[in-house]
Amino acid sequence: MAVSVFDLFKIGIGPSSSHTVGPMRAANMFIAQVMSHNLQSRINSIKTELYGSLSHTGRGHGTDKAIILGLLGEEPDTVDPDRIPGLLEQVESEQKIQANESITLQFKIKKHLVWHKRKKLPLHSNGMQFTALDEEGNELLRKAYYSVGGGFILAHSHMAKEHIMEDDSDLPYPFTSGDELIESCNKNNMTIAQIMYANELTWRSQTDIEQQLDQIWQAMESCVQRGVKADGVLPGGLKVARRAPKIYRDLDLKSEKDLADPLTVLDWINMYALAVSEENAAGGRVVTAPTNGAAGIIPAVLHYYKEFVPDSNQQGIRDFLLTAAAVGILYKTKASISGAEVGCQGEVGVASSMAAAGLAAALKLSPDEIENAAEIAMEHNLGLTCDPIGGLVQIPCIERNAMGSIKSINAVRMADRNDGTHTVSLDKVIKTMKETGDDMKEHYKETSRGGLAVNIIEC
Repeated sequence: MAVSVFDLFKIGIGPSSSHTVGPMRAANMFIAQVMSHNLQSRINSIKTELYGSLSHTGRGHGTDKAIILGLLGEEPDTVDPDRIPGLLEQVESEQKIQANESITLQFKIKKHLVWHKRKKLPLHSNGMQFTALDEEGNELLRKAYYSVGGGFILAHSHMAKEHIMEDDSDLPYPFTSGDELIESCNKNNMTIAQIMYANELTWRSQTDIEQQLDQIWQAMESCVQRGVKADGVLPGGLKVARRAPKIYRDLDLKSEKDLADPLTVLDWINMYALAVSEENAAGGRVVTAPTNGAAGIIPAVLHYYKEFVPDSNQQGIRDFLLTAAAVGILYKTKASISGAEVGCQGEVGVASSMAAAGLAAALKLSPDEIENAAEIAMEHNLGLTCDPIGGLVQIPCIERNAMGSIKSINAVRMADRNDGTHTVSLDKVIKTMKETGDDMKEHYKETSRGGLAVNIIEC
């Protein structure tokens, strides 16, 4: 399975890659199936059924809105967040969805959007099923999809083949484990970033790769800039106040004496992570990195690199993203990046591990030291549950991004003080994360039926 850096980093909207971005893409895919089966003249409506984690926390994650937007033909990376309320209001008032120029769907939300809280589809907790119906209610076409984390969508047939992806391109430097990746670096006298760059040339030109990497970073920067200006309360009913703007203003007014406190840098890192996570929770535009629930970590650590590391530069940022993606690919292909499958260790834990690898690469540490940093970061996120209060990506998710960012940076500092040798390999910690997720009770996997979600009274 060949996975691109731009599969791991995708520009989309909040609050969730698996519950918002994925379902929007799945709805688009089903409309394409309707078209390919030439059902335009016969279809009257589409019934969408949501299962497992999608049904338990979907309302808080905006899954219903994402489905409607997807059926309208909107894409996560191009939809204008400011237009979304108007689009949804129009559908609700007209009770119709204009899927494209040739398809007008009848749509009554209680009839055509069904939440199966006591049912799961067989292959993943984030399951959904679309059924095309004619005017008499007869079934024309039915397809099941799974949102497997990070905005990745697989049809039921692909899931049955053990997550086989469609792209099986031959890469010049293939790797399926951390050990293979390090061996390839040593054998070819290349960095992890160079290995990833060479593989990426399979699909894109040098110019396209660099432009798209820079676009990802620019989107992260823009998200922080929006997040530090947007005062107010986050949507959803918990009345969670945005904190990043106040922290930013306080830091901006710091005197030289205050800046002498070496821990002030932690305030900046926290602020970067909170800014992005709060934007995500508000449904703003973020970079899935590798999920929306953990979208604040890599931008926060990248901002730390840019603002606090001497001689930071654009190439360092590109090397950061390429190296982080290499580690993310290992988690994606060998374990999971889905909170509904392995808990938050698969989201915040993976993002923290990726960010640690990226920062270590930008600091020009060796491949062995980079692998060590990535391992340390995950080792101390093992067992992290996903238990969002009220099904919202707010508590504990927002603060968890800040804590994950700090862990990433500390992991790099610990690896830098070592010589690259360590007892636990990245491959072993990935295997352990997967096994821990398999053993974790279902309540702690993005269902809001365990942990903080049931022990804190909603406001």
